[in-house]
Amino acid sequence: MYHAVAHSPARATHALSVTPEAFAEQMRLLDASGFVPLTARELAGAWRDGRPLPPKPVLVTFDDGYEGVHRHALPVLRELGFRSTVFVSTGWLRGQHDTGGALDLMLTWDQLRELARAGAEVGGHSHTHPQLDQLPDEGLAFEIGRCREILTGELGRPPVSFAYPYGYSSRRVREAVRSAGFGISLAVGNGLAARRQGPYAVRRVTVRRTTGIADFERVVHGRAVARLFAVDRALTKGYAVVRRGRQATSRGRQAMRRAREARG
Repeated sequence: MYHAVAHSPARATHALSVTPEAFAEQMRLLDASGFVPLTARELAGAWRDGRPLPPKPVLVTFDDGYEGVHRHALPVLRELGFRSTVFVSTGWLRGQHDTGGALDLMLTWDQLRELARAGAEVGGHSHTHPQLDQLPDEGLAFEIGRCREILTGELGRPPVSFAYPYGYSSRRVREAVRSAGFGISLAVGNGLAARRQGPYAVRRVTVRRTTGIADFERVVHGRAVARLFAVDRALTKGYAVVRRGRQATSRGRQAMRRAREARG
């Protein structure tokens, strides 16, 4: 899971960014190691139809839609013939649907179309990048539905894949994504993907500014994943408890509001 690819990213995206040089080195390691990049759409189709995957399948994914994916990542992906999946928040891209709030320089729609023509799959990542599991039902439906509607209109085909902003989801969020027509959805989890996770909770590993090539090689070969992401997993578990408490409080407030409205 990548975010910004940039020499000098904004402060808000710095930790989750990689330099263009690091990205190129990582992709060339995948190529030299015999990995076969798939798109999320291709993974979903193989799982659905029972087709075997290549011996070393890998998904190269980008979240949010930062401009450096086009400027710096695309030339490397083209050179190696690698497919990828770009998950975009439609209200953050530069153009007519821009709602503000983006953390760094984002893709334009023309740049996104060029990525698609070059073999990148474009997936949904909500409209304005909220924490989906904290939204009421109507807000959740809007964020997913508006994203899908805009992508369909701009690219001429409905998106198949989705990635949860911040990696947060719940059963309600996953059901909303499925009901909207998406066939696969990716979380974070910082673990290797496996079919037992189901098509709406596929795990990914985070690549950061601090990810050295030795650790990158260990992760993609499935070595030391638990150790390298031990802190991330502990924080995720702790925050999950907090989020469930917030959700319960929110549901209680919504129920009280509906009861008051029903009484007139």
